[in-house]
Amino acid sequence: MDKLNHPNGANNLNTAIGSVIFANKPGDGSAREQAASSQKVLGGLANIAYEYATKRYRSNCINWGIIPFTIDPEEPFEYQPGDKIFIPGIRKAIAGGIESIPAKIITDSGIKDIQLHLKGLTREEREIIISGSLINFYARKK
Repeated sequence: MDKLNHPNGANNLNTAIGSVIFANKPGDGSAREQAASSQKVLGGLANIAYEYATKRYRSNCINWGIIPFTIDPEEPFEYQPGDKIFIPGIRKAIAGGIESIPAKIITDSGIKDIQLHLKGLTREEREIIISGSLINFYARKK
């Protein structure tokens, strides 16, 4: 991931800051073709959903380096814009094929635990996400 410049002058190669979008079942209609690319341009790093409407949309997210998380159907998602999510060790978890990843949601009222899932990613899909996009994945293969 790119180096982040922090106000205190520290540089960190292991931390990324970006947006995360939650939807019940994203990726239907025209959204499956253009939404992932638009989201990436606007700083998107991940989606969280109960399920994805189409495999094509999920694949488009992966190809743009957007992590397609799911959560359990019974897990309430009552968070607000501006809440933060912290996922320690995400790169290592993706590379290792871990399918359930603990995370922390940081809200004005405190910190809450959440379990995120990355079920069924192929080895190549994991490598694409770690590379940051399908374009970067192919560039590294040269």
